[in-house]
Amino acid sequence: MFEQFEQKHEALLPRREFYARLARSGGITVLIVAFSLAIGSAGYHFFAGLTWIDALLNAAMILTGMGPVDPMRSAAGKLFATFYALYSGVAFLSMMAVLIAPVFHRFLHRFHVAEDADADEQN
Repeated sequence: MFEQFEQKHEALLPRREFYARLARSGGITVLIVAFSLAIGSAGYHFFAGLTWIDALLNAAMILTGMGPVDPMRSAAGKLFATFYALYSGVAFLSMMAVLIAPVFHRFLHRFHVAEDADADEQN
């Protein structure tokens, strides 16, 4: 399921395979967003008594860090909003890590490959 990035002694991944890796990371990120919106919408609907569209709006706003739209009136709604906000912070960081990891790895790998080539030229 989880792919292993190429090691420092291996050649740089060809562009086509790198773009496929980026697409997989994007797909995983979309799944995390969809799952997060689903649990957020359900929670706001059932615990806070919001309509489905308002629950989705609140979940999306919290997930992106914008803040809630509707005030929570019940204790259950307030507790759900608290824990969903905490979850959303971790989910956002996870999404960014999954999305950026292939680019960051390629940058570091390219830098290491260039460093090895320079070392070989000096010897």
